This record gives sequence, structure tokens and C-alpha cells, in this order.
Amino acid sequence: MPEVLSQSEIDSLLAGIGKESPAETKEAVQKEEHEVQGFDFRRPNRVSKNQLRILQAVHETFAELFSFYLASKLQTQVSISVSSVDQLFYSEYQLSIGSPTCLYVFNMENAEGRGVLEFSPTLVFAIVERLLGGGAAEPNRKLRAVTEIEKSLVKTTIDKALSDLQNAWRSISNLKFKLERFESEADFLQIAPASEIVLIVSFDVQIANTGYLMNVCFPTFSLEDIIQRLNLQYVAPLAGGATGQRMKSEATLKNISTTELPVSVILGKSMITLRDLIGLQMGDVIILDSKRDGLLPVKIASRTKFFARVGVHDDHKAVKIVRTASEEEQNGE
Repeated sequence: MPEVLSQSEIDSLLAGIGKESPAETKEAVQKEEHEVQGFDFRRPNRVSKNQLRILQAVHETFAELFSFYLASKLQTQVSISVSSVDQLFYSEYQLSIGSPTCLYVFNMENAEGRGVLEFSPTLVFAIVERLLGGGAAEPNRKLRAVTEIEKSLVKTTIDKALSDLQNAWRSISNLKFKLERFESEADFLQIAPASEIVLIVSFDVQIANTGYLMNVCFPTFSLEDIIQRLNLQYVAPLAGGATGQRMKSEATLKNISTTELPVSVILGKSMITLRDLIGLQMGDVIILDSKRDGLLPVKIASRTKFFARVGVHDDHKAVKIVRTASEEEQNGE
């Protein structure tokens, strides 16, 4: 005969229905939190936070390379830093561009699409002023469109910027950037649909004591394959490892190799009276204190660095370096 439950036992069973153990409840909450992620349909993020950090490291390398070039080219103190890396609708980016402005559209080989290097007009004016031997451009100068002459003067700087940007990107992808055209109005800049998400990398450029703005814009559909391959293993080497140090060394050596220094050879010395100097005529000979086969000091700037012998090379007067000056000889001159 089946056992009959009392009323108190029935009430206990009914009270326990639907209740779970604390461990089961915690596990269910953790599982729900792990599986459910927030998504903003108005502003979808194509690039994760970790991928944005990698891209920021890439452009920090670019900022260092380009600042080295500008410092040597403009002969003044230059520093460039990444201020932000944002994801925006292309329409929002267009609305943020002032008028007039300086937009350099570049083609991205090995990727479908085009990017934009944006210089503020004041930055272009400052570069032109320095290239022409002037000082800093007036910060309160009235904005105007860049002239054709100013475009030509700054083109070499833009080509160098794209070259440094390409070298910085080489650590994660073999992209090639080539300047395509110049635009001064955002309305004529159509590199992506209005609803497309673009990456905007913003830079703070300090030339002497004045700050300027510079931006780089990439459509995400052009970099989709590259972005998907990015992971945290890129962060360490890009942040200052062997690759970054090698790029800095190459840029420094390249800038040093184009630096000009005066070189002079002292053929000899002599002392004559003022009367003899006034009476010098064509054909007169001044006897020097150096010997015919003796070593002559070769000066770099104003410091003796080598010793050489005089001679002829291809029907031109020349000197042949024989040895390097010792430390005592360099300091004694």
C-alpha cells in the first residue's frame, strides 16, 4: 500500500519547487554573463580594444619616425604623439573636417580602398615657413586654401610621411601607400559609404612651442583581413622591441647621412710682413712651413680628424688620407 504524505510534507515539497542551490544559481549567472554581450546597433565596433592597442602601437612608431624627419628637415624641435584611435561613421568624420583643410588621399596597394592623411592648414603653413627659412607661422593667421606653390613645397614632406607610415605598418602587413590626389574640401572626399565605419588615428604635432593637428583615416573594410589577424603577440615588439629600435636606427642613420659638414686641408702656414703682403704680385712664391712629402691635417668643421698627403687624381688636385688623428692630436688643434 503506497505511503500517504502528511500535509506538512506536501507544503515542504511545494515550497522547494523552483528553488536552486546557491552553487547552481552562481554558475547560471556566470554562464549568462559570459554568453551575453552588449551591442550598440547605432555604433557597431568593428575593431576590438586589443586590436586598437596594436594599431595605436603601430602609429606610435610612425609618429617617432616622422618626428625625426621633421626635426632634421625643419631644423627645430618636433614631437608627435598619438592622441586617440577612434571608430566613427564615415559621415561623422566628414562633418568633423574643417574648411578649408588639407586632405591627402593615398592608395593602399595590397588592400582594397584608399586612406586619407589630413593636415591642418596651420601645420602646412608652419612647415612651409620653416622650409623657406622663416620662423614659426603666426598662430592667429586667417585660414585660407593652400596655394599651388605651397602644395609643391610640402609634397616631399607628405611623401615622406606616407613612407614612414608604410614602414610602421610593415610589422603587421606589407601594405604600400602611394599619394593619389589632394583635396581641400571634405565634400569631394569619397573613400567610403556614409554608413561605413572608419578608423581615425589622431596625432598631436608640436613644432617648437606650437601645437598642430594631424589625422589618418582608414576604412575598416579595406583592413578587415589584416585586423582579423591581429592579436596580442604584436603588442610587445611594436611597443619598443627590436623592430621599433631598428626602424629608429635606420631613420637616424638616414638623416645623418644627408648632413653636410665642411672639410678643409691645411696645406701649410707662413709669416710675412705687411710690406711684403702689399707688394705681392702675380708669380710671386710664398714659402710654407710644410714639407713636400709631409702629412697635412684634414679638418672636419674646425677639428683635425685625419692626416693626408697632397697629390693629383683625374687631373684634379687632391689629398689622400693616410691615417686618423689621435685623440691628443684632435684635442691639441
